[in-house]
Amino acid sequence: MQKKKNLIGTVYSTNPDFGYTYDNPSEPTTLPPQQQDLRIFIEKKHRGGKTASIIKGFIGTHDDLEALSKLLKTKCGTGGSAKDNEIIIQGDMRDKILEILLAKGYKAKKAGG
Repeated sequence: MQKKKNLIGTVYSTNPDFGYTYDNPSEPTTLPPQQQDLRIFIEKKHRGGKTASIIKGFIGTHDDLEALSKLLKTKCGTGGSAKDNEIIIQGDMRDKILEILLAKGYKAKKAGG
């Protein structure tokens, strides 16, 4: 059964033959590393004073985002997460992340302060 938030238009109908229309957002296909334009930010706000490295600009499926996140967390030896097309790595790891991404063929650069 589909979730209610994916319903489009009619919420209730008395027609016994009525079929609900669902919005199935399609995930974008993952671009090859050479076409990805990733930005690596550093952030302290909303994290209890702790520093985190944020990688933005990934275009692709959630599974590929998770795979890249796992690779970065493993190589950096730290924790993190992947959600909302962003990868969050604990600590100030911008230089190390940049090296890893460039070695894997991604277009990446530091951004922000």
